[in-house]
Amino acid sequence: MRIVIVGGGVLGTMHAWWAVRRGHQVVHLERELEARAASVRNFGLVWVGGRAPGIELETALRARELWAEIAAEVPGVGFRANGSLTVLRGAAELAVARQVLDRDDAGRRGFALCSADEARALNPALRGELLGALHCALDGAVESRVVLPALRARLAESGRYEWLPGREAREADRAGVRDDHGARHTGDLVLLCPGATLSGLARELAADLPLRRVRLQMMQTEPLDEPLTTSIADGDSLRYYPAYQGSALDQLRAGSPRAPIAEAHAMQLLLVQRLDGGLTIGDTHGYAEPFPFDLHEDPYQHLVTVAEALLGRPLPRVQRRWAGVYAERTDTGHVVLRQRVADGVVLITGPGGRGMTCSPAIAEATLEELQP
Repeated sequence: MRIVIVGGGVLGTMHAWWAVRRGHQVVHLERELEARAASVRNFGLVWVGGRAPGIELETALRARELWAEIAAEVPGVGFRANGSLTVLRGAAELAVARQVLDRDDAGRRGFALCSADEARALNPALRGELLGALHCALDGAVESRVVLPALRARLAESGRYEWLPGREAREADRAGVRDDHGARHTGDLVLLCPGATLSGLARELAADLPLRRVRLQMMQTEPLDEPLTTSIADGDSLRYYPAYQGSALDQLRAGSPRAPIAEAHAMQLLLVQRLDGGLTIGDTHGYAEPFPFDLHEDPYQHLVTVAEALLGRPLPRVQRRWAGVYAERTDTGHVVLRQRVADGVVLITGPGGRGMTCSPAIAEATLEELQP
């Protein structure tokens, strides 16, 4: 087939990847000159451990396998199987980890409970006070700012891939896509991957979708002068990720409220080291639109304080701060919205914060569903 893909983020690019691998011809449109939304404004984490049981975990596990395969073919994506440590600093957090380890799927998630000394052996940069850590060996990371160009460069070598940035799709139907330059891109199938841009063509084709948009703030430091051998999360991440739900988490929430600033901004600490040594640190979650156009400084200061407490040292100077917006499904039990919105046109969006983690498996499933 000849497939026209609209959207140059990680979902659109992964759909192009699998389409080309299945022998299809792909025309790939992106309204910006380079993807600039949530696909490049994230941690680059391949986050398996915290996923909800069922289809979400199965998708993440398959995606983790696929990221390793893709990295073997395209080293430029910067994938590393570095694992993660969720640092536990209180007895209630430790109880949540122990309850999680008692579940049947703990082994599939790569979970192990570490003492403080074992956690520091895995990641010597953790010099702060801690009781222990929940280790997830399956978690990994990619370089979110370079992964998309690296994949496109490899796709171009196939001779079956055409990248057309700076083209906004205005119409889509079974015959293909018309862009804002007036050009018509014919195809047998159109895949719309608009990310959080739910206006314009996406709204014209499918209004009132079960989606909401989420805004987050993040930052990146200058290079740290030592390796961070794992990604790091704090105890507030136990409150955020669905894998940790249970009676122990209920007790944690009841007896150990978050700091007011963390509660107000639905915060958790996630920290991952980039290949250049810099640290990407976040994040917040904002759900009420219209979103602010400016950045709120208090959450950044809280994240710096927590990160420095875990590392037991001052952070390098912050180089960059930014906000991003992603779309997620509001009906639980689904990883992504995949919906035929016109004859020959399929809309794919709404993975939420799982986009970087799950996109290889989401795209694989789309191509298998459309052409078994």
